[in-house]
Amino acid sequence: MRLVRNLLALVGVLALVTLGVAILALEPYVNKARSLDEAALAVYAGMARTILETGDPMEAMVYQRRAAAGLSVSEVETALDQAAREFGLHSLGTLAVQRQVLAQTGRDFPLLQIHLFCDPDLASDLIRHNPSMAAFLPCRVIVYRDEDERIWLMTPNLDLVIHGGRPLPLVLQERALGLQQMLRDMVDKAAGADA
Repeated sequence: MRLVRNLLALVGVLALVTLGVAILALEPYVNKARSLDEAALAVYAGMARTILETGDPMEAMVYQRRAAAGLSVSEVETALDQAAREFGLHSLGTLAVQRQVLAQTGRDFPLLQIHLFCDPDLASDLIRHNPSMAAFLPCRVIVYRDEDERIWLMTPNLDLVIHGGRPLPLVLQERALGLQQMLRDMVDKAAGADA
């Protein structure tokens, strides 16, 4: 009985030591986590859920919609450009990836276009806040055709940029959220869905 009691006491002491080491090791991260945007943990949890469901981290990093059946690429592009003008976004052009692949390799490639848009005022404010934000600019909407000949539109999910770290200044955060909503509305409208 004495041996069992001593073993249980040893296990208890080891558990307390392990707990103490874990607290000491994790404490700096807990304090850092407190400095994050209040929505950061929800954003990371949502991304993790999507990754676990799909097995693909890229699915968590984009917002996408399939274009309504019967819409042509030309109709989707026209609707996309019209929506951009409605929202006051400046078009910076379109990169026709399929043409570039064909020109450089001689091989056909499915439709893949990258439409570039910009709100120069917001872009400059975001870059002044953090130059790394330039990596997410200009704003992009991708139009592509899948292997089943369906047309899709997608844009980056900016949740991580907006809420993933220390909070943006409130005015900048509101403007960035507005831009994200505009891009999603553009995708929805061009896909033939009412936003």
